[in-house]
Amino acid sequence: MTCKTGDDYPARLYITFAYDPDKVSLGKKFRFKAGQAIFGDIPIGALNYIWDRNTPIGTIVESDYTDFAQMVVVESGTQKVGRWVSEERNIYEDYKLAFVEEPPLMNGVAILTDTDNTKEPATAYYVDSRFAKVEK
Repeated sequence: MTCKTGDDYPARLYITFAYDPDKVSLGKKFRFKAGQAIFGDIPIGALNYIWDRNTPIGTIVESDYTDFAQMVVVESGTQKVGRWVSEERNIYEDYKLAFVEEPPLMNGVAILTDTDNTKEPATAYYVDSRFAKVEK
């Protein structure tokens, strides 16, 4: 799906999660601290909801840059290009599927069109982003 030279998506919703030392394994704690020393303030986990050209919808794969970030394909192909598309996700369940652990608290959201690696033109419009607690 991705490679570092092609880690670009015409539409991406990036959700970060806070570091909670009480919920992190010793190995992950060490890797987080090492990453923090090199890169500064980084999230302990991130979900990237993406529109990908070829990868099937529903696929979850690790980022080519870090295993702290997982890519969730919510749209694929060109069939919906030029149309408004609505997405609804359960971030809690997606995190559990992607990382096989309970999620820490969310601490950031970024909405972006990303073409810095491929240098391809892309335009995406984003409206009405909402987050709601799921009632059980």
